[in-house]
Amino acid sequence: MKTSILYAGLSSPHVGWLAIDELAELCAHYFQAEILSPKTRAAEWPKRLIRPDSTSYEPLQTSGGDALIVIARNPGDLGMIDAIADCRKKFSKIYGFVTDSYFHAGYVKETAQFDAITVTAHEDVNYPKEQFGIAVHQLYQGTDALKWASRKPMAREIDITGFGRMPSSYHASFVERFHPMNSPYLYLHSPLGNLTGPNIRLERGMLFKLLHRTRISLAFHLYVEPEGNRPRSMMVTSRWLESLLSGCIVAGKRPVSRMADEMLCWPGATAELSDDPATAADDLVALLLRNDDLEEQRRVNITQTIQHHDWRYRIERFCKLMNLPLPAALTDDIARLQELCPSF
Repeated sequence: MKTSILYAGLSSPHVGWLAIDELAELCAHYFQAEILSPKTRAAEWPKRLIRPDSTSYEPLQTSGGDALIVIARNPGDLGMIDAIADCRKKFSKIYGFVTDSYFHAGYVKETAQFDAITVTAHEDVNYPKEQFGIAVHQLYQGTDALKWASRKPMAREIDITGFGRMPSSYHASFVERFHPMNSPYLYLHSPLGNLTGPNIRLERGMLFKLLHRTRISLAFHLYVEPEGNRPRSMMVTSRWLESLLSGCIVAGKRPVSRMADEMLCWPGATAELSDDPATAADDLVALLLRNDDLEEQRRVNITQTIQHHDWRYRIERFCKLMNLPLPAALTDDIARLQELCPSF
């Protein structure tokens, strides 16, 4: 089967989307696929006048094939197929994997050209199905456990890590509490490196090394002190999975959703902090004082993530949903995941 993978990561790298780019690259590896990544360009003025928020792409050259798989960071990325002239004629099937599928306003007219897509939340299935008349399946996000799980115990000398979006009142409280020299605790927070550019892939390794040395990783759902007009969601993002895979105790505000109930289903997967930021700092200290007692929880967090949330399980499920043949190398690596668990 001749397959092509289309994604934005090579042309527009961003640290917040590296986990999704890793999915695209794993798909390219297992399907032995051609990789396509279009560059954006300014839209022509008539299009800008009609759709001022629209994105145009520089043309991509491909001979086509049996299947095109679009790894979409958000629904708007499904429009990347416009970079391929006569895309619908060149590929027998076109499939999409949409991550931030809760942003319904972001879906583009090109969505109607897909044979099927996946969305991350059950609640997001009906909108594109009814709006565009295509097959829509639900499929959760994942992480690359074979690559990023630590192969040996590390000294956890970083007490608290907060990376990415942090609610401002909680961050201010934690800075005031933990940064002074009279506090014995270390609170490490963003920015940890670059947001864009060629170095972000190298810095991803730095992030995981920091998480492997971290006791508590912070995570808050998007309804906690939301920023501006950013869409809200109760999805479990890569932050939770990467922290759990690294053996961190994940503390903050857990999403209240079916997704969270199904993905973070083992006892102690997350620790809920107080609604009051000052009291939340006390909650963190209480967790830090229990550090030795939480070693078993760390092991459980790692093994549960390896057993249930690696990207390879998602690719396997994607193949079954789309009636694609399972690559032999994928089956072999899923077996390697199961062999990895007893080491923790």
